This record gives sequence, structure tokens and C-alpha cells, in this order.
Amino acid sequence: MNRTDRLLAIVLELQGRGQARAQDLAERFETSKRTIYRDIEALSEAGVPVVATPGRGYALMDGYFLPPLSFTADEATTLLLGGDFITGQFDAQYRAAAASAGRKIEAALPARRRDELRDLRESLHIVVPEGQQGPAPLVPHLLGELRRAILDRRTVRFRYHARHRVDTHEALGERDADPYSLAHVAGAWYVIAHCHQRRALRKFRLDRIERLTLTDDRFVRPANFRLPQEQPDADRRVVVRVIFADEAARWVRESRYFYIVAQEEIDAGLLVTLRVRREVDILPWLLGWGRQARVIEPRSLRLRLANEAEALLAHYREDTDTVQLIAPLATARHEYPVGD
Repeated sequence: MNRTDRLLAIVLELQGRGQARAQDLAERFETSKRTIYRDIEALSEAGVPVVATPGRGYALMDGYFLPPLSFTADEATTLLLGGDFITGQFDAQYRAAAASAGRKIEAALPARRRDELRDLRESLHIVVPEGQQGPAPLVPHLLGELRRAILDRRTVRFRYHARHRVDTHEALGERDADPYSLAHVAGAWYVIAHCHQRRALRKFRLDRIERLTLTDDRFVRPANFRLPQEQPDADRRVVVRVIFADEAARWVRESRYFYIVAQEEIDAGLLVTLRVRREVDILPWLLGWGRQARVIEPRSLRLRLANEAEALLAHYREDTDTVQLIAPLATARHEYPVGD
């Protein structure tokens, strides 16, 4: 980074962080503290009102801000694509804000840059699977309510549809929780909250929440709260080993399934090791591979799959009339295959 770029970056850093020590800036820009001292002096001489406070570092004088920035076509495209994502995944308030920001970005660009931007956006396409096109109908409303609860530090009450319930109380689905943060993970929104029933931090998926209300109870979010980082093996203690046939190996690797922790080529095919919380978490995925997957361990999962296979066989044996109706359609599909 040349000095001119670094001087601008220092102003942006101070504007974004509010305050920073010379040591922090030196580490951020991979230079020495002496260089930072010289840079701060150069900024002051250029008229940038940098205020130094002993022991606390540097800050910009209140009310100072940079004039509008000049974006390259790539930078503007990146920001606008981010706005497109927000438009599809957030609630109405943020969708309006994203649209407004997009108009301002485009207006700030010179005509030549706008033409480049238009060409770039037309050549970039983000295709979202049909089932993931935007949040579920109630989610935008929940996002707005939960944001308000987080800002006001208000406890929320809701009915939650847990996929796997472990006790009678949880089966009722009623929860009181202190919402700390929102997270968007793998196409779904979650609220990270302190669950009163569990007396611990829990993640709740928004499209499984019903009847959300803000109570009058207030909470204090812990000062040391940080969004939890996923620890792949922290609470996934069930080890599953599966051998996939050679013809399925490529597609298993391509799937990048969340629970996979290791893969190894062996004579019999692809040996995949997975870690899960409960066997039922992985059951639908394994069934989807049919005969191409063979579970080696644990034995309890092998028995569970065998029972599922027997139930499926019985289900289709009892429904022979439906199978006979479907058979001609299957034949026709073979005669006129669709593209892969």
C-alpha cells in the first residue's frame, strides 16, 4: 500500500472505529508506529482534524466526515449485489434502505462508470434455488420485531416448533428468551437468544417461530457476548462412517455436506466420516443416496435404516394401484429424458 492510499485508509479507519492507538493502526496497515506518527502529522498538516488523547489514541474531531467517495465499477457492483441480497432476504424496512442506497451509489458514479456497472451487473447472475427465494412469509415481520427487541433489550415469548423434542415441557413449544443477535446461515434466519427454560444460549430458526410477542420484561445482554463461532465437533459426539460406491463418490464430495469431517478413498469406494448430534439428523440424507451408501457404524443407525427401508417397502407394496398408474409415466420419462 502506498502512502497516499494509507493516509486515506487511516481516515476511514478512524471514521469507522471512532478511536485507535498508533499500535493498532501500525498492526492494521503492517507498518511501524513511527510511520503512523508521520502519517498522522501529514494528515493534520493537510487539514484533517485528528485529535490525540494520551493513553487512548487518535480520533477525528466530532462532525468531521469525508466527502463522497469515488467508486470503481467493481466496488459499486459489489455493493449493489449486496443490496440485491438484502432486498431478497430482509424485511421491508431494510429492503427500502437497500434500494435507496443503490440509487445513491449509482447517482454518485460518472456516466462512464454507470455504463461499466450496467455491463457488469448484466454479466453476473446469482441464482437462488426455488425453495430459498426469500424468507418464509412470516420471517420479515419477525425480523423487524426481533430487531426492536434486541435494541430495547426486551424478553420475547413465542411458540417454537422444535424438530426433535426431548421432554414433555419442550413439546408444548412455549419459550421465553432474551434475544441477543440475529444470524443468516445457509439460507435461513436464526435468532441467538438466552432461553429461560434451558438457562443457556440457544439458536432458534425464525420460520419455526409462531405467536411472537414482546414482553415488558427487560434483560441485560452480557458485556462479553460474542456471536458464537461454530465448533464442528463441540456437541456432535455421534460418529458415523459410510462407504459410498465409486459412481457416487464425486457427487458426495461435491455436496459438501455440513456433517462431513473426513473423506478417504479405499478399495470399496469412498469412506466418509461424519459427526452428528443425533442419528435422526442424518437419516434423510443417507436415505437420499439409496443403495449407493452403506453405513458401517454405528450399528444402531444401520438398524434404523433397515427399519426405514422395510417401512418403505411395505408402504409401496400396499399401494400397488398407485404404482401401476405411475409406471406408464416413468416409461415415458425414459423415452424423453430431460437434460442433466
